[in-house]
Amino acid sequence: MNSVASHKISARTQLSAFLMAGTMLAWPAALMAQQVAPPAVPVPAPAPEAAPTATSIRSITVVGNQRLEAQTIMSYLRLRVGQSYDRATLDQALKDLAATELFKDFQINDDGGALTIQVTENPVINRVILEGNKRLKEDKIRPEIKLSPRQIFTRSKVRADVARIIELYKRQGRFAATVEPKMVSLDQNRVDVVFEINEGPKSKVRQINIIGNEKFSDGDLKDEMATKESGLLTILSSNTSYDPDRLAYDQQKLRLFYLQNGYADFRVISAVAELTSNKQDFIITYVVEEGERYKFGDVDVKSEIRDFRPEALKTLLPMKTGDWYDAKMVEDTVESLSETAGLFGYAFADINPEFRRDPEARTMAITFNVAESPRTYVERIDVNGNTLTHDKVVRREFRLNEGDAFNSFGVKRTENRLNSLGFFQENLEIERKEGSAPDRIILETNVEEKPTGELSLSAGFSSIENFLLQGSIRQRNFRGLGQQLQASVNYSSYSKSVELGFTEPYLFDRNISIGGSVYRRDLNSFNFIDSDRRTTFEQVTTGFQLNTGVPLTEFLSLFARYSLNYDDVSLDRSIYYFGNECDPLVAGRYLCDAIGKRTTSLVGYTLAYDDRDNRLRPTRGQSLSLSQDFAGLGGSVKYVRTRLAGSKHFNLGSRFILNFSAEGGYIYPFGGRPTPTSDKVRLTDRFFLGEPQMRGFDIRGVGPRVIRYSVDNTDPANPLVLTDNADRGQIDDALGGRAYYQGRIELDIPLGTGAKELGLRPSIFLDVGSVFSVRRPELTTLASFMDPNDNNLTKSLCRNASTGSQQFATRPVDTNGQPTGTQYTACPTGFTRLDPFEERFFGDTWMPRVAIGAGVNWNSPFGPFRIDFAYALRKEEGDDTKRFSFNVGTQF
Repeated sequence: MNSVASHKISARTQLSAFLMAGTMLAWPAALMAQQVAPPAVPVPAPAPEAAPTATSIRSITVVGNQRLEAQTIMSYLRLRVGQSYDRATLDQALKDLAATELFKDFQINDDGGALTIQVTENPVINRVILEGNKRLKEDKIRPEIKLSPRQIFTRSKVRADVARIIELYKRQGRFAATVEPKMVSLDQNRVDVVFEINEGPKSKVRQINIIGNEKFSDGDLKDEMATKESGLLTILSSNTSYDPDRLAYDQQKLRLFYLQNGYADFRVISAVAELTSNKQDFIITYVVEEGERYKFGDVDVKSEIRDFRPEALKTLLPMKTGDWYDAKMVEDTVESLSETAGLFGYAFADINPEFRRDPEARTMAITFNVAESPRTYVERIDVNGNTLTHDKVVRREFRLNEGDAFNSFGVKRTENRLNSLGFFQENLEIERKEGSAPDRIILETNVEEKPTGELSLSAGFSSIENFLLQGSIRQRNFRGLGQQLQASVNYSSYSKSVELGFTEPYLFDRNISIGGSVYRRDLNSFNFIDSDRRTTFEQVTTGFQLNTGVPLTEFLSLFARYSLNYDDVSLDRSIYYFGNECDPLVAGRYLCDAIGKRTTSLVGYTLAYDDRDNRLRPTRGQSLSLSQDFAGLGGSVKYVRTRLAGSKHFNLGSRFILNFSAEGGYIYPFGGRPTPTSDKVRLTDRFFLGEPQMRGFDIRGVGPRVIRYSVDNTDPANPLVLTDNADRGQIDDALGGRAYYQGRIELDIPLGTGAKELGLRPSIFLDVGSVFSVRRPELTTLASFMDPNDNNLTKSLCRNASTGSQQFATRPVDTNGQPTGTQYTACPTGFTRLDPFEERFFGDTWMPRVAIGAGVNWNSPFGPFRIDFAYALRKEEGDDTKRFSFNVGTQF
């Protein structure tokens, strides 16, 4: 032993503050090193004649520990009683204690082999607090923080959490963000850890430089990139911030663009993003090498699958020798050949394009090698992720069963059917996985359910409808069985309705749908007198409908329905009746013919063909339907109504979708005898056309109508002067027609990712249509207001509705009883005045009306909205046009 009885080796760590340097956490130099050199201890120099000897450990004592057991602390050290030790051994023990990061102060006292390990434990975290975060909410940051309450505080975890928070802000494009961690000491050796965040501005891409491009301009190449330069034109874009992942994606986009245009040797030499000194903007520089442009050389197909005849497949290849080389076309051809192989049951067919480049001739010869592979069978179908929807609801949409030969068409059709349900995420895909053998395949469907229930409650007030109350509930996946249940109530001054419906798409688990609904609808039709809205007729409909459907083939279905309706059409007796009868002079003969109570017993069917990829938002495919309804199976109304409708959808690429649709119909009455001036098809059964079906025109704004014009004055010298069309609003009644047709061409225009996530889908459109073929009604002319006893002078009529009497008006008189003025408008007491007017009939022609415009669909959290601006290019006299329209709950 040395002459000094004991010596002391210690290391102390004090947490005084956290410091930040740039975006990296910097600790004080004294705190960065866990190993602290022990203080110098004066030890007498050994006697020259005595060699140093090792000392044995007599005992080990741990003091100062509060939460940690002494044995736990000892387990971190290599010191044992009876073991020889020296200064190096104690140095290593200090390093081991520092490595645990459990102590803020620790030391080892040596008293002649009796070692005392004195520790001060790190505090326990009480709370982790975030301050200054506004752009990133706590629910985004918290999952990245590893520190949590009741954990032991360690500096390494703080450093790691700071780095993770900084990385989160970098992903948001905020490279100037800083995080300063602070510690608040509490009693009982507890601390609050506070991360003070300075988010800083969002770092934008100020400029994109491209060096080395000669064949294409900077603008052409920048258009291909997802990243955009910040400026006035891109102020609403979310792609002006810097994103390293987007930078890598843009390099791939540039390469694909050049490969599509024949530059097979193109490469991006470097892509550098430089942060400006204020850390607010980036300057991105690409250095590219374009290379030479190639054409397709010889194109051939070789197949080792016996069902594939190379000579037949070669005729289907889109590329020809001499065409400019296009790598995207090659990729699409490989995919097309794989799909073709899948039709024959070869799920894992290996299509390997073999390239032969000729730099001198600048040609690229390609041979598509179809390797031999076994015919594949479906081993298993897995459905994952459905927590509400029953398995059978998903499985019954599969066009393949376990044990069937694989068919890629069946898989694609299944994907389309599942997407058309509207129960799961958009663009759902079925994964193909290898089974237990080379000829087995597993089809795995991973679904993400989305809300299928819709609850709408609204109340309001408008100048037209006065008080409004609407409520509806609809569940498209009731009980997770794919059933549809709906109920709705609407109330306003001019319309009231209540409806309850239910549909079972698979009756007794068979592919037969059945459903029904009961309803009561009160509708008040109206027109305008100047700016005042006036009810014309009231229609109350009470009834029910039953329907069923069965598929005939994969794409062809047959639907049948039966409905029974009781209609009561009436007019306001105080306005439209004279005596006890409907007054044609006030209501018009066409409205008088419509009143009455009728029962309609209607049976109908629809034969529908539909191979669209998605019934909700189709991008390709077509649909065609023929519908007929026969009224007359009992009841008092007899007619046959026929409709034909079709649509065609084209995917033009780059998410541009072109849609064509057309429809038409005719209603043929039978039974009964028409009068010379009334149509056998009642007003409420006819076809009408206008907003929202045909944009650019008002509600029922197209087709036959009666417009009532008033006389300007009763000047004897000019008795037949009518007001011009600007005063047509006095009475304007649409009559509808027996026949109609309508066509539409619409182009859906894609937007950026941000607008797509908001559910915005703009489009431009052209609408064409007409409604026509109705018997010309009996019209009121000025002859009804001409007094034959007074030189046929046009006069107002004075009428007494209670007695049913009427007479011509006289001129007003002055105080002396002498007539004044030239207008014959004075009526006796108890009489009401009816001023002269004339009715005119317009619009009964098949000639098309044409409108063009643009609109936006928005799938808002409150339901679908549609805003359109349209202009009528062609109209007929009498049509009501409307440029701006706003519709809720309507999709085109």
